[in-house]
Amino acid sequence: MTPAGADAARFAADLIRIDTTNRGGGDARERPAAEYVAARLAEAGLEPVLLESALGRANVVARIAGGGDEASAGAQEGALLLHGHLDVVPADPAEWSVHPFSGEIRDGVLWGRGAVDMKNADAVLIALAAEWARSGRRPRRDIVLAFTADEEDTAEFGAQWLVERHPELFEGCTEAVGESGAFTFHAGPGRRLYPIASAERGTAWLKLTARGRAGHGAKPNEANAVTRLAEAVARIGAYRWPVRLIPTVRAAVEAIAAAAGTRLPDGALDGSLAAKELLALLGPAGALVAGTVRNSANPTMLAAGYKVNVIPGEAVGFVDGRVLPGFGGEFRARMDELTGPFVTWEYAHEEIPLEAPLDAPVMARMARALLAEDPGSVIVPYCMSGGTDAKQFSRLGMTCYGFTPLVLPEGYDYYAMFHGTDERIPLSALEASVRIMDRFLAAADV
Repeated sequence: MTPAGADAARFAADLIRIDTTNRGGGDARERPAAEYVAARLAEAGLEPVLLESALGRANVVARIAGGGDEASAGAQEGALLLHGHLDVVPADPAEWSVHPFSGEIRDGVLWGRGAVDMKNADAVLIALAAEWARSGRRPRRDIVLAFTADEEDTAEFGAQWLVERHPELFEGCTEAVGESGAFTFHAGPGRRLYPIASAERGTAWLKLTARGRAGHGAKPNEANAVTRLAEAVARIGAYRWPVRLIPTVRAAVEAIAAAAGTRLPDGALDGSLAAKELLALLGPAGALVAGTVRNSANPTMLAAGYKVNVIPGEAVGFVDGRVLPGFGGEFRARMDELTGPFVTWEYAHEEIPLEAPLDAPVMARMARALLAEDPGSVIVPYCMSGGTDAKQFSRLGMTCYGFTPLVLPEGYDYYAMFHGTDERIPLSALEASVRIMDRFLAAADV
């Protein structure tokens, strides 16, 4: 491995060994990982700032001064934010082949929680900073590095807190590049797609409350709150949202179809097909857009009652809703209908959807960096079905993209690695990621 690739592997393994599990509701401790990151950045000659939003909830921000030719194109561009989160979702060691916080390297593969989401990408950024320090090179424009807490919950202790309390750290940043996107998707023999994220669905976590008449469990009750909630939840779960193709997803469908040599029927991009019909036309690569061709709402939690022979006067449920850019009004209207007259709903947590321009220079530079690493592959625009810290940084006026490049072998189930068991990443993918990110950030017009 190159020195930078070896650094990325070592940093990623070290970070995995630091348990930063985020159980939600404030139950997490990222500070040990933040201290590790700050120490490595300081070794690279930077001056990282470690900021604790609450006890144990720490973030790290550092700035790398650009060193490009003042006469070159784009000299007046703003700074670029590169961000990654330090927390991870829970992992049960009993369900894993190796301990999820071992950071074990076996047969050229790094195992552990965070190997994909997203301590691998954090490690690549740190390794790049170290490589630039060794070589004396600098990126063309100013780079701000941000390593955040709490992305796996609400961002309250991480990116949201940084944006609200320390916006000065991001002064001059016009664009942000964060997680997801730029991984190899093997769509068939010889067909390799790389999705670059330019959009995210909004978050709409809902609390449903059904009210009725409390009473004895042995007596008839036509105002049973549990029944009312169950009926509303069943309607929501069974509802099939109509296809709504935002520009990013429309462009993705067109690119996937073109790569496969598939001719789309007339009206396919205008909502004339049901989701299953549209996805069937795209073959395996339909997985790249399956979660973003429409809004969604999935019931996830129920709570009611305190004794089996007592009908409660109230029942509560929770729904994970996700909303496409421009379709929030449709989502709210449909939830009013689906919940019905006896159930009210409110936002337990809400975050905005995002969509960035597809024709921006930064998008073209990311594509060139990928194609230089894997000639003959196809770049596909990508909308994330969930969300990232980009939602927070967009509040400072940044245009946000997802670009954490990974060149992956055929048969590697990248999607299954996210929040799944036996999360792992080939070391070759980490080394390729360093090369691609270096190429992207050192491009003459960056």
